[in-house]
Amino acid sequence: MTDKQAILEFKDIHVEVEGKEVVKGVSLAIYPGEIHAIMGKNGSGKSSLSNALMGHPAYTITKGEACLKGQSILEMEADERSRAGLFLAFQYPLAIPGVTVANFMRASLKAHRGADADMSDFRKLFKAAMADLSVDQSFATRYINEGFSGGEKKRIEILQMSMLNPTMALLDETDSGLDIDALKIVSKGINKHQSDTNGVLMVTHYQRLLNYIKPDHVHVMMDGRFVKSGGPELALKLEDSGYEWLNEEKTGV
Repeated sequence: MTDKQAILEFKDIHVEVEGKEVVKGVSLAIYPGEIHAIMGKNGSGKSSLSNALMGHPAYTITKGEACLKGQSILEMEADERSRAGLFLAFQYPLAIPGVTVANFMRASLKAHRGADADMSDFRKLFKAAMADLSVDQSFATRYINEGFSGGEKKRIEILQMSMLNPTMALLDETDSGLDIDALKIVSKGINKHQSDTNGVLMVTHYQRLLNYIKPDHVHVMMDGRFVKSGGPELALKLEDSGYEWLNEEKTGV
């Protein structure tokens, strides 16, 4: 137990997509300095949960409560949740033709700071963040994700996270589509961002991401529910034994 206030806490969250319930009552509290990982098979509800918490309009929270730093976020639009300190790195980042990486990052940062914000430090912050993630300076003038490789797209996502410095980062299968070199670079960016004043919730299928980013807590999701929680050792067991043993544990077989 801790006397600290949770950065992100949700209780009995239910989520529907096109009238079908895909998340069936999950609860979690993430405290400052903690990294949590949600693991599970495809279709278990992991990405639906993160998208719903961020406010994606296709994902409807039908029951439960969710608070960021003690403030309910369920009545907030997605942009309001972002300005409040919530960030989502997408599993499949979209291309935005006509919008350069530099202009996108500047607009994002200004939206967070406010219309009258002093942006004189933008160039310095932007260049430093690009260097940390081994993003070539030429990417500044390229259109967001247009013609980017999977690894480049994910690095731009983490670049945005570095610029915005959110209180709570939701990372939806950030390791998807990454080769080992890109995985190491992206993991380095996530680890650099993490501190004792913020939190990270990672959604992943595989242990390999957790080789570079050590979680404090691991939660297994099956059929829209958390069925088991533990420490980093739980991820290792899943890597070795898969998910079937959890079904056997549930049924007593």
